[in-house]
Amino acid sequence: MKQERFVALHREAWSELQHWLDLVDSKPRQALRDARASGFPVEYRRLCHHLALARARGYSGEVTDRLQRMVQQGHRLLYRPPAPRWHRALSFLVAGFPRLVRSEWRCMAAAAVLFFAPALFCLVALQFHPQWAHSIFGSAQLAEFEKMYDPANHRIGRSSGTDLAMFGHYVMNNVSIAFRTFASGLALGVGAVYVLAANGVIIGGVAGHLTQMGYGGPFWRFVAAHAAFELTALVIAGGAGLKLGLTLLAPGRQRRGPAMVAAGWIGAQLALGAFAMLLIAAAIEAFWSSVAWFPDLLKFGSAALLWLLVLGWLWRGGAQAEGGDGA
Repeated sequence: MKQERFVALHREAWSELQHWLDLVDSKPRQALRDARASGFPVEYRRLCHHLALARARGYSGEVTDRLQRMVQQGHRLLYRPPAPRWHRALSFLVAGFPRLVRSEWRCMAAAAVLFFAPALFCLVALQFHPQWAHSIFGSAQLAEFEKMYDPANHRIGRSSGTDLAMFGHYVMNNVSIAFRTFASGLALGVGAVYVLAANGVIIGGVAGHLTQMGYGGPFWRFVAAHAAFELTALVIAGGAGLKLGLTLLAPGRQRRGPAMVAAGWIGAQLALGAFAMLLIAAAIEAFWSSVAWFPDLLKFGSAALLWLLVLGWLWRGGAQAEGGDGA
């Protein structure tokens, strides 16, 4: 076959493949999610065959050099080593997790209402009816809360324990609450509703009682910073639990078994991201929140930055890749 006919026959396919290879080099995630990625090995073998034919037939250097460059570019892509596990985990937390949260925004919004509405109600109601605190907590519990947030304490939010010991305690406590919130969704979603509302009542009740009795300053200085990660993570875990429950109740067009498997995989990823957030919250709570001598400007200023960071990350994290997918 003459060179001109050979080039004319394959020029369009080469141009499309070259465009895709260039896209991989500039935007690898966007290109590798393209439907063409799964068929690339076949196209690469065909390209190698074209190069072998061009050389065997003595075609010009312009043709063979072009094919050689494409083969080399394709070889780098095809035999590229996989990203290390830490890189994949970091990529998930930075971009994949917030995208997943946004994709399940209905469950997340419902979980936020179920959690924050009771919390705000209790916080406000106890300012006018302080005796209601005894309907939520026992006298011993209220006394312990008052001891922990006594303005005279050098360490607020705790009555004993080193920073490291409290870090371990916070991790176990927060993760266990989040896991129960997530797993309780299997009870047709009712369990997740109950756990979210109950935790809202408890947190709002503590905040309302301490604020009403004049210990609000130490309490808010303690919770302001780590609450950005902790409360948001609990809502996300609750949203994941609601996802399970709603899928169990109404699997849609899928059979219940496959639908639950898919929902379980989504929920597990959401729970994993929430657990990572709770680890960060525990570290802040143990090593920063309890320090009483930091000035209010530093305490509340850092809390505002952390809230902006968390909300901005969940709102925009991975958005560039989303935009690329739609392009």
